[in-house]
Amino acid sequence: STRDGQLLATLEGHTDCVCSLAVAPDGTLYSGSLDDTVRVWSGENGSHIRTLTGHTGGVDALTIGANGNV
Repeated sequence: STRDGQLLATLEGHTDCVCSLAVAPDGTLYSGSLDDTVRVWSGENGSHIRTLTGHTGGVDALTIGANGNV
């Protein structure tokens, strides 16, 4: 945690390097990878929510809009 520096979760699932990470206002995490996917994770417990596919190349940048959209 940010208080004691202890590991909260290990996010596993990408099959290549993770190049980007974004945190939505609700705490949801988004990770972009060279495996051409974006994975969505619970900010509370680190569980995998879904995988966004269809990218034609690695996802090396993510941004969260003011409305919370990726």
